[in-house]
Amino acid sequence: MTVTLNAEKRDETKSAKALRVAGILPGVVYGPKQAPLSVALSKKEFDKVFKTAGESTVIDLTGLGTPMQVLVKDVDFAPTKGGIIHVDFYAIEKGKKITATVPLNLVGESPAVKAGGVVNHILHEIEVTCMPADLPSHIDVDITVLAEIGAQIHVSDLKFGKGLDIDLDAEEVVVVIGEPAEEVEEPVAAVDMAAIEVEKKGKAEESAE
Repeated sequence: MTVTLNAEKRDETKSAKALRVAGILPGVVYGPKQAPLSVALSKKEFDKVFKTAGESTVIDLTGLGTPMQVLVKDVDFAPTKGGIIHVDFYAIEKGKKITATVPLNLVGESPAVKAGGVVNHILHEIEVTCMPADLPSHIDVDITVLAEIGAQIHVSDLKFGKGLDIDLDAEEVVVVIGEPAEEVEEPVAAVDMAAIEVEKKGKAEESAE
C-alpha cells in the first residue's frame, strides 16, 4: 500500500513559525542515499494521510524533482496546543528491503467477553522486514477464536502477507482473555442507634424549653 504527498523544497528565508501560520508543515527528508533535504508541505494534507497511514505506509513524495518513496520516521508535536509541527521522512533505498513497525489491530468480538472475560491486548505492534511494496499498513488479529477465559493468540497464529520477515518468538502472546474484574463492595458503616436516640432526646428537650 502506498499513498501520495506533494512537497517542495523549503524556503529557508521563512521561519518555521511563519510556515505553520500559513498552514505549511516544515520537514526533512534523509536516508542512506539521500542527504538531508528541508521540505515544506500542506499540513492539512499531511494530517489526512498520517491519520490513515501512520508510520507504516510507504509514501510517494512528489514535487521535489525526482519522485521518492519515504516512510514517516518521526513527528514533533506542539507542547501546549498539540498538533504536528514538524515531520521527518526516511527515504527508502531502491531495491532494498526496509524494516518498519506495523500496528496489530484487533477485529471481531470474542465469545469469552460475553461470559464476562476481559480482552488483554499485550502486543500492539510488530517489526517486519520486507520490500517496500509488501509493507502492510496494519495486521488484523481475529479475536473471534477466543472462546473461553485464558484463551490466547500467539505470534504464530497471525496471518502475515507475502514477503514479510518477522524476527520474533512465535510463542509470544498477542492477546489473552483474562478473568473478569472482581467488584469490591464498599463496607457499610454500622449505625450507632444509641447516639441517634441521644441526639433525638436532646432536640426534644431543647424544643420543650
